[in-house]
Amino acid sequence: MTRDHTITAALDSLAGVRHSHADAVRLVPKEPGLYAFYGDEPAWDELGLSPGFDDQPLYVGKAERNLNGRDVGTHFAVGKTGSSTVRRSLAALLVDEMSLVAVPRNLAKPDGSANYALDVAGEGSLSRWMEQRLSLATWSKPAGVGLDEIETEVVRRLRPPLNLNKVGEPRARLRAARQRMASAARAWQPDGGEGANQSHQLT
Repeated sequence: MTRDHTITAALDSLAGVRHSHADAVRLVPKEPGLYAFYGDEPAWDELGLSPGFDDQPLYVGKAERNLNGRDVGTHFAVGKTGSSTVRRSLAALLVDEMSLVAVPRNLAKPDGSANYALDVAGEGSLSRWMEQRLSLATWSKPAGVGLDEIETEVVRRLRPPLNLNKVGEPRARLRAARQRMASAARAWQPDGGEGANQSHQLT
């Protein structure tokens, strides 16, 4: 299979069958590949986004080893915002809508990282929102195919608005929203001081 045929196959698969979270647990393969998150109409509205074309995905990513583990086991999971790019992007855009509170990804050892998490209530609220609003499509990588190269081309063509890298567009609003969440997490205090219970307003 040529590179162009592989890219076409990936795009076709990601535009094809989509699973709810409940079905994804059973049906998403435990193989390396690409995945795409799609949002329903309320999801786009609540995120303050508009699709650039019909049926545009919100986010495209890659799983180097296990699509089921990465998509279902990390992105949908409570407590995984600190290690999930898509969860952090969703949280940054939904912070006011859902009254989310950013905290350090490791409360025991805050490290000043930009990879913030959410407080316990926020983690649960975000996972429930994702389960209700998002669906998931996947493409399994054939043996011998370079996954990073295919991801780059797929992201370039689909321009998913929650992707920050490889998309070739500035994403200024999303970057600013994530920076504000990171700042709120760095200001968090375990005793309930400034930053602990604030959901910073986005502009």
